[in-house]
Amino acid sequence: MAGHSKWHNIQRRKNAQDSKRGKIFMRHAKAIYTAAKQGGGDPDTNPQLRTAIDKAKSENMPNDNIERAIQKATGTLDGANYEEITYEGYGPGGVAVIVHVLTDNKNRTASEIRHAFSKHGGNLGESGCVSFMFDRKGFILILDEAGEIDEEELTLSAIEAGADDIRSEDGAYVIYTSPESFSDVCTYIERAGYTLNDEEVTLIPQTYNHVNEKDAEKMETMIDILEDNEDVQDVVHNLQVFN
Repeated sequence: MAGHSKWHNIQRRKNAQDSKRGKIFMRHAKAIYTAAKQGGGDPDTNPQLRTAIDKAKSENMPNDNIERAIQKATGTLDGANYEEITYEGYGPGGVAVIVHVLTDNKNRTASEIRHAFSKHGGNLGESGCVSFMFDRKGFILILDEAGEIDEEELTLSAIEAGADDIRSEDGAYVIYTSPESFSDVCTYIERAGYTLNDEEVTLIPQTYNHVNEKDAEKMETMIDILEDNEDVQDVVHNLQVFN
């Protein structure tokens, strides 16, 4: 069910209409900044940076903004220094939640994250309180809504590339890899002629939490508020999401 819920969580995110383009660009700029800071400013040798740039371009972020974020990270342009912080806690119904942020003001961000949790029936916990419930994996999404992809051929390509698992569901293929083989698998599958609609190294829940309708609604409202915070880079959780 991991692929199922992860895919539907992505559908939910992508179907949400967010007109605040400035916040979207800021979030992408921070992701690019972090990737370049950690692995260098060349996307050809830094897969994390390449993925961050691709995601930014998919939402029409101007090239000048992308280049400026890289220059800040590599020290060729003055700018704010961002800090990566991870918050862990529980949402309504005991849903495990992990929030990744990138901020230049950790006191402000901590207050805002704590408020989002407490206002909607959740509570922040200590570092490590829920992370043991998740596995870090490479996640690759290939859409096939028209049913044109040969499942056997794609499966063979994924296996040859070194993927751990591949699943077919709801007009999409979900491929899992180890974090170490993620970049090589992405490159191999792209060279085999497939379009990667989403790819990232992320946290996948080991099990999913089924909650009642009221708690599910409160949880999704909390996620919306967290994702609307311009310091938040990603929110992962183990809420079971249904169509």
